[in-house]
Order: sequence, then structure tokens, then C-alpha cells
Amino acid sequence: MTSSASLLGFFPLVIATGAGSASRWSLGTALFGGLLVATVLSLLIVPVLYVIIKTLEERFLKKKPANRSQPPSPDGNGDGQSSAIAHQHSSVIVKQNFDDNGHNDSSK
Repeated sequence: MTSSASLLGFFPLVIATGAGSASRWSLGTALFGGLLVATVLSLLIVPVLYVIIKTLEERFLKKKPANRSQPPSPDGNGDGQSSAIAHQHSSVIVKQNFDDNGHNDSSK
């Protein structure tokens, strides 16, 4: 939107006539042409190149997808490591003494 508004604003410089029109024409042509090329590159060429590069990356650099025959683990990691680590750390936590009614015994 900004590019199209700028292109419309520069266009009168490209078709300038009258006194001093040569300097306006040269300035307008450079501005209009440069912005037009930059707009085409950013709207058409860059997204196409992005898709091409991502496709090549997936084809040549990525490993083959993992075997998905097993359902994913509840921890979302797929290998069960984070739940095992969490269980290991929970056993390290200092437990408080509770009496038979579930009240904290440490206040005695």
C-alpha cells in the first residue's frame, strides 16, 4: 500500500514537462524505477526464494522423520526423559512430617 502510494506520487516527476523538466524527469525515473524494482522483489521474488530454500533445506539437511508408530509420551518430548527427570528430582525434595490427620507435625 505504501509502495503503491509512493509510486503514484513519483509518477508526475517521470512525465514532467516544462521548465526544469529534465531534472525532474531524471529524479523521478530513478525514484520510480528503484521503488518499482524493490516492490517487485519484495512481493514476488523473496517469497518464492524462501519456499525454494526451505524445500532444499528439508530435502538435504534434515534427518528422516522419526518412526511415529508409538503414541507420543505425555510429557510431549517423545522420549519420556522429562518425566523421568521430574520424578528423580521430586524424590530429592525434603518431605515435611505429617501426623495421621494430615496436619504438619513440624510445629510441635
